[in-house]
Amino acid sequence: MMKYLQNNQEFRFNEVLFENRNKAYGAYALRNESDRILTKSLFVGIGLLAAISITPLIISAFRSDAPVEIPTNDPPLVFKLDKVDRPDTPPVKVDVVKPVSPPNTKQYNSSVATPTRNAVEPAKQDKPDDAVPGLVNNLKGDPAPPQTYTPAPPVIGTGHPAPYVAPPVIKDAGNTIASPGELSQEASYGGGIDSFRKKVMDNFDGSGFEGSGDTMKTVITFVVEKDGTISGIKANGSDASFNNEAIRTIKSIRGAWKPAKNKQGEPVRSYFKFPVSMRFE
Repeated sequence: MMKYLQNNQEFRFNEVLFENRNKAYGAYALRNESDRILTKSLFVGIGLLAAISITPLIISAFRSDAPVEIPTNDPPLVFKLDKVDRPDTPPVKVDVVKPVSPPNTKQYNSSVATPTRNAVEPAKQDKPDDAVPGLVNNLKGDPAPPQTYTPAPPVIGTGHPAPYVAPPVIKDAGNTIASPGELSQEASYGGGIDSFRKKVMDNFDGSGFEGSGDTMKTVITFVVEKDGTISGIKANGSDASFNNEAIRTIKSIRGAWKPAKNKQGEPVRSYFKFPVSMRFE
């Protein structure tokens, strides 16, 4: 009676709440059918829980772990093994090799220390003659036997000798200067060496050295080319001014040179030295 009254009150409340409104709206139907929907949901949940609990029992009832025997009328197979003849050989005796301890040989530490910053220089220690190089210092051991080196004997082949291969001939590129031992004829001036000396004396400007009373000396060296020209003029003297004037004078002299010749009679490049000495009063 109480529940009916309560429901009746809710019904009247819904009527008042939705008065003059569209009662076909979903909220009106949900409020009136709330109790029925909750009851139905409760029974559905209980049914699902019961089904989950009973499912393992049903599965175990249908499972059978009994072994299945397959009947057969065939007799069992029996294998008979004959006696195997073994040779009358004695068992193999295995000798146990005892480890040999290394000899206590005198040795010194020959390892190279790893370089570090601010390293302390170790005290210098003389290497004994009867010790061998090692990784630690063991100067109290037995003296090491003298080390002798026996070279392996050469292997003499029995095959054919290797063919002789002549060394490659290096051709002269034309820039080589022949040495005096390679020459059969030295270079010479076209008009003779006296004519060349006279031209040097006539063309030399000694105005800057007159009155000094000194004797100036230098040695002019230059290369006589294959075509008779000269190059690489140098002066080896103690006075730089005298050297410069001697070089200028050699360059100013006209006339062709006869190049030197080698043993085969071919023209080659060669050095020519010409000493110059003058006294200025």
